[in-house]
Amino acid sequence: MSVSTLSADPINQANKPLRIAVLVSGSGSNLQVLIDAMQAGSLPIEIVGVISNREDAYAITRAQDANIPIAVLSHVAKGKRMGIKTFESHANDQLTVWQPDLIVLAGFMRVLSAGFIDNAPAPMINLHPSLLPVYKGLDTHQRAIQAGERHHGCSIHVVTAELDAGAVLTQALLEVAQKDTADSLQARVQKLEHQLLPWTIMLIAKDILNINQLTTQNNGAKSANLPALPLKLWLNG
Repeated sequence: MSVSTLSADPINQANKPLRIAVLVSGSGSNLQVLIDAMQAGSLPIEIVGVISNREDAYAITRAQDANIPIAVLSHVAKGKRMGIKTFESHANDQLTVWQPDLIVLAGFMRVLSAGFIDNAPAPMINLHPSLLPVYKGLDTHQRAIQAGERHHGCSIHVVTAELDAGAVLTQALLEVAQKDTADSLQARVQKLEHQLLPWTIMLIAKDILNINQLTTQNNGAKSANLPALPLKLWLNG
């Protein structure tokens, strides 16, 4: 395990940006979109830290270049790959230090336990590459092509103990072309992800989507202030 101690700029209390922690496993292209929007001042957020479960994730470089604190939780001191319980323990400790308002899973490829999710210091959302509730899990683009789907896309949902089953907040869709392969469809959906994620976080930051109420509702409690179905933002690719 390694944790960088790069210092972040003090929060502008007048603007009160939404404090975000991002969990990643790969290249971090969606993280870069958030970094760019934050630095441009177009999204009222402060990325307080990034956690990667892979030491070779390019997302780490993106965070370092933006001077964002990083925790790499891939291996224990003896060199063995970190088990999920150990990862969750260290991740929870780090998130408690950072005190985010929102935790974003952006290309994060480990399944988290119910205990970790329920005890996280902030609500958690996930970016999933399908039009949920269809195609939960992996290989979503190939499965959509094999099923002959006319439409495909991506969803942002509340993270719950059941895989990819939390309340859907927003979705973006496109038409599947006859010539599409899994790779080409993935590339096209990723462009939608880069639009959907910042817009969804904007809705949360502006309290148009109240993530705390949605999380409570998703755990079984009902709120008179919420519609039966969450708001859906459609971006047509």
